Amino acid sequence: MNSIRTIQSMLPEQCLIVAVSKKQSVDKILDLYNNGQRDFAENYSQELIEKQFQLRDLVNLRWHFIGQIQKNKLKHIVGNVAYIHSVGSFELAELIHLQAKKKGLIQKVFLQLNLAHEPTKNGWTRERLIHSIELLKEFENLEIVGLMTLPPLFDNSELLRPYFRELKDLMLEVQVQIPTCRELSMGTSRDYLIASEEGATMVRLGTLIFGDRT
Repeated sequence: MNSIRTIQSMLPEQCLIVAVSKKQSVDKILDLYNNGQRDFAENYSQELIEKQFQLRDLVNLRWHFIGQIQKNKLKHIVGNVAYIHSVGSFELAELIHLQAKKKGLIQKVFLQLNLAHEPTKNGWTRERLIHSIELLKEFENLEIVGLMTLPPLFDNSELLRPYFRELKDLMLEVQVQIPTCRELSMGTSRDYLIASEEGATMVRLGTLIFGDRT
């Protein structure tokens, strides 16, 4: 387990570490919490529910959801996390908006981009997102805070830089019509430094800070 303070010192001041606690023990989460970490992310709704219950007494702990969302699990996620990072389609955005409206709250979300057009990954294309902005603006129970991407897997992480750059350019374009779109969720344990150099405001770090998953 690497020191989260050491990693944070290598990042720009505005870049937040989101600790990806998927398949990690509650004890490891507590250890990071006691060292000042407050933002944690889960991929699966059931695991999120269980950990939220076990850690319900912790003050100022913020949960993020970064996995793909099954429609029948929406009610367990919307309103129970600070941010949803994985909104990869108009249909999902609308469903989250409707669920948030039903609960009488505003859900903060990131729109997930599939910039490399990989068939195995979910996410908006640049063209579809630009085409959908006017409709997205009508979802008053959805606060679009930024964009997220999972670039292709390359052995040379420098090859990822253009994708991070493109996401920032797109965020600035979207921001003209959606002023709340100011954040960039990009960068993982293998490429977080390059992502931060290209403007990431949140990096999602798992094994780098937790160690191997159980």
